[in-house]
Amino acid sequence: MPNTVALNQGYPTISESLKLYEQAKEIMPPVTQTMAKGPGQYSLGAAPIYLKKGKGSRVWDVDGNEYLDWNAAIGPLSLGYAWPAVDKAIIDQLGDGITFSLMHELEYKVAERLHQIIPNAEAIRISKSGADVCSAAVRIARAHTGREKILCCGYHGWHDWYIAVTSRANGIPSSVGELTNTFDYNNIESLKASLDSSVAAVIMEPFVFDRPSDGYLQEVARLCKENGTLLIFDEMWTGFRLALGGAQEYFGIKPDLAVYSKAVANGMPIAFLTGRRDVMEHFNANVFFFTTFGGEALSLAATMATLDELERLNVPADLASKGQALMDGYNSLAESLRMQHLTKCKGYPCRTTITLEAAVGNALEVKAYFQQEMICRGVLWQGNHNMMAAHSMNDIDYTLKAYAQVLPLIKDAVEKGDVASRLRGKPLEAVFRKVDNFNMKPKS
Repeated sequence: MPNTVALNQGYPTISESLKLYEQAKEIMPPVTQTMAKGPGQYSLGAAPIYLKKGKGSRVWDVDGNEYLDWNAAIGPLSLGYAWPAVDKAIIDQLGDGITFSLMHELEYKVAERLHQIIPNAEAIRISKSGADVCSAAVRIARAHTGREKILCCGYHGWHDWYIAVTSRANGIPSSVGELTNTFDYNNIESLKASLDSSVAAVIMEPFVFDRPSDGYLQEVARLCKENGTLLIFDEMWTGFRLALGGAQEYFGIKPDLAVYSKAVANGMPIAFLTGRRDVMEHFNANVFFFTTFGGEALSLAATMATLDELERLNVPADLASKGQALMDGYNSLAESLRMQHLTKCKGYPCRTTITLEAAVGNALEVKAYFQQEMICRGVLWQGNHNMMAAHSMNDIDYTLKAYAQVLPLIKDAVEKGDVASRLRGKPLEAVFRKVDNFNMKPKS
């Protein structure tokens, strides 16, 4: 019988997942379309590999096992799986068509809505993925400033200009990589050291999990303006979760350009670039950024319905309240178990992460063991809490009960030094992306 969301149950049977995975490896290297969803980030042999359906805050794998999901499809689900109002909007639009030979009225209606919500949205462009709009923002920043160099801090997609500064840069001309550098988050001196008259844009995530130090983002904005450099906020994670208008609303900073994708359409593929009109007007003539599916109507309808729900339910405030309860509860548990030196929950309440400090030894093995034991208890766990409106206080209470069982296991395994022997699957793989190491390229 498939597992459910329950404490003290056996490990789930994942035979169908493993069978599909073995078949897929033959024709789909490296199998996954999204790195964060692939077997490298879930313990292969212990974790499910393929999901079949979702509802609310729950998902079911191809073996029929049920899980409480804290990953929110790696971010796009701000409301929850199969949210009725959004699904209805998609179904209603499906009856009228998906893509058309001329523009669809929803293109303007969605843009007008975003114009009202997002502080810097004097002008809006629509595309399908976060990587698309990040690259469009970089291109138009270069066109507007007449400069070429880009400084980045965070994760910005798969395109050449960014991946050139990661450890997976094979296939990218070295000349492309020379035009991009990185700087350390919360280290204003690392930005100052690279900011010169050749820098077209600074693109950064306003926060990943570490909070900005007092005045940090304001100083970044000031330095960019003083240098004639455009500031781009990558709001894939902060948009519509931290506040309806994203980090720029929350922190009171209006960047020159901003990009959004996750959370705005509750899982449908759509992305937005917003910004100053004088910059965005370059798209009218000398900068090319067009795509066949930018005006696809199902995602636009989903966006309108999602925005309606985010406003109606005041979702950012709801996520903040529930996320704070989960973060505080975890940290209280860690303290009560005298584990606060090993692990903590940090971030903003709408998106938090569990840290495993260097003192635990092989953190990837420890995380795999942690994940294995949470999955045993019906929690699809990757170390983060990506909050959705569908997450209830009952979900939080249950998750804390699961943590209360699992954390002593982690402590015991670390103290005895036998984590590896407790693994039912493989250790997790390191995430490739580099978001710090200011001004340094990966070693070959």
